[in-house]
This record gives sequence, C-alpha cells and structure tokens, in this order.
Amino acid sequence: MLQPFRRGISGGDFRQRALTKLTVINSLLGHPFLQSLHVKVGDKAELTKAFTQNDVATFSDLTGDTNPLHLNEDFAKKSRFGRTIVHGVLINGLISAVLGTKMPGQGCVFLSQEIRFPAPLYTGEEVVAAAEVKRLKGSIAHISVSCKVQGSGKTVMEGMVKVMVSDS
Repeated sequence: MLQPFRRGISGGDFRQRALTKLTVINSLLGHPFLQSLHVKVGDKAELTKAFTQNDVATFSDLTGDTNPLHLNEDFAKKSRFGRTIVHGVLINGLISAVLGTKMPGQGCVFLSQEIRFPAPLYTGEEVVAAAEVKRLKGSIAHISVSCKVQGSGKTVMEGMVKVMVSDS
C-alpha cells in the first residue's frame, strides 16, 4: 500500500530536502557545496602567438574598430609608436583563450578584469599569454594574467581577472 505523501519536518526527509535545497541555492550563487574544484592556487598555464597584419585587419572587420593606428602604416609612422600596433582587446583575447582552453579550462566563465597595456605589441612579435591562480573563493578564481613578448620580455598587457570555475 502506498503511503500518503507527508509534508512535514520530521526525520531524515527534512534533512535531505534541506541539504538538496542548500546545494541548489549554492549552485545558483556560484558557490559549490562540499565540492572540490579542479584548480588550485599556484596553477599556471600559457600559450604563444604572433599576430599578423591580416589578423589585425580581420579583427577590425569583425568589430568595426578601424582606428588607423592599427591599419594604416603611413598614419602609424607619424604616431609615438612608429608603426601599426595590435589592438589591445585582441591581445586580451589570448587571455580568454588560455582561461577557456587550458586553465581553468572548459566551462569557466569570465566575470571581470582589471588590465593595463604598458607597451605596444607590433605584428609579428611573438607574445606569451600567461595566467596563474592567485586566490580561490568558492568557485571564483582570482587569476594574475600577463602577455609578454618572447625574447625581450616586454610586457604588453598585465592585470587580474576573476572567473567562475566550472564544477565539472
């Protein structure tokens, strides 16, 4: 015989429902409950890329950023940089690639960033995009990021980002 469904606060049923509700609430808030993340403080990852003028032109076409500093060699020669430079946001895209494909990896969500561009990146320069987990708070990773020209070590981008780490 089936027992009628009881809505009450008795015994293990209440504890199970409370634990389930807490797990759902914590998941919605981005704080996994009693779960270990697959990243830890000190984890590092990097990738290397050299942008071509064609990469810069494609980015310009996709975004509508047609600033001649990036596209027109004659214009750029007269600037403080002396030649065309790679868009800062294109450089920053390398950080997104590191975070989304290497560490923390698939399923992470970029929440915020505070970055600066202390020097220009020229097309053809090979840049190393690097990330290192500095702090974890719940499912949020605080990650130090930088992009440096290989060989010279010139820093073209640096800062901190926050990402929500995937729970899988």
